[in-house]
Amino acid sequence: AGYKAGKDAGLAVDVAASELFEGGKYDLRLENKKVTAEEMIDVYEGWIKKYPMISIEDGLDEDDWENWVKMGERLKSVTIIGDDLTATNVERWQKAIEMKAANAILIKLNQAGTVSETVECCMLAKKHGLMTIPSHRGGGETNDTFMVDLAVAVESEYIKVGPTRGERVGKYNRLMEIERQLSNSK
Repeated sequence: AGYKAGKDAGLAVDVAASELFEGGKYDLRLENKKVTAEEMIDVYEGWIKKYPMISIEDGLDEDDWENWVKMGERLKSVTIIGDDLTATNVERWQKAIEMKAANAILIKLNQAGTVSETVECCMLAKKHGLMTIPSHRGGGETNDTFMVDLAVAVESEYIKVGPTRGERVGKYNRLMEIERQLSNSK
């Protein structure tokens, strides 16, 4: 396609590190070793040096607050996204902002439970100049495309939809439909 890595395209990873966390360490089963949070951050630093990384989502356990702060301090060149950490929850997001534990939040309507709290999380991010990334549902996808309209309404920088398959293609189609509507209204 002619894209240049690091310029036109980059890598965004969702580590889901809470799934690796047991007994105070991160279990890297494929490498047959258990590492500390500091060592996990070392792994990410290595990736950033080697690959065109743009973001790391859930790089550490959802309750490893102090090390999220350290990760943000060390990995300044990438966006640090809280999903499990913040859970589209205003109180957890406020704590993350105050601690400087993340500079972006993944937004999932099904986590917050209400559109009001979801929008409140988005507005809290905007108030602090931080990024919002509305996402498809975790744990089972639907054909509902509302998250795309939400993303446009709160002026999100990105959306997270995942690989192209039936119910997710509908979200991409809705995004292109909104783009056409906005282009035609100019």
